[in-house]
Amino acid sequence: MKKSTLTLIIILAVVVIFGGCGVSKYNSIVRLDQAVKSKWSNVEAQYQRRADLIPNLVSTVKGAANFEKETLTQVMEARAKATQITIKGDDLTPEKVQQYQAAQGQLSTALGRLLAVSEAYPELKANQNFRDLQAQLEGTENRITVARNDFTTAVESFNATVSTFPNNIVAGFGGFKAKEYYMADKGAENAPKVQF
Repeated sequence: MKKSTLTLIIILAVVVIFGGCGVSKYNSIVRLDQAVKSKWSNVEAQYQRRADLIPNLVSTVKGAANFEKETLTQVMEARAKATQITIKGDDLTPEKVQQYQAAQGQLSTALGRLLAVSEAYPELKANQNFRDLQAQLEGTENRITVARNDFTTAVESFNATVSTFPNNIVAGFGGFKAKEYYMADKGAENAPKVQF
């Protein structure tokens, strides 16, 4: 066998090996990207579940007590704002995630006020429908926490993969960029103040 033929075979073997590795890395990044999108979808689904519970909660509160209308109005306005913002899995930009998070944070604050103020109404606290809805809402808040944690884990895995060598080269060719984490709301480190 000629030296030039052997050299050509070696070069082709190296290209095939590196090409195969590149394809494998690319496929791995695509799977992680899909996992991030799936986890984001779960976050949105849990927030939607909460938004769907709110009209029932507000109706129960209205029917059970002469409740402060301003609090109810704030809850419904915050719900309307929160449900208007949606983000596609392909468009998880830092700005859009922060906008979504801010709207959900406003709704959480309004709901917290509603539940805190409801403590002053014994007839409302005794209402079985209200207690059931409050339990569902608490369960939904727990589901939201789990979904957000799962999303954060998926983003962490994706970001670590697209940031390390040689994956960062393949990610650059594929147009993959680091994803934005879902961050805690501003002021979340402070306990809420409840006053009656």
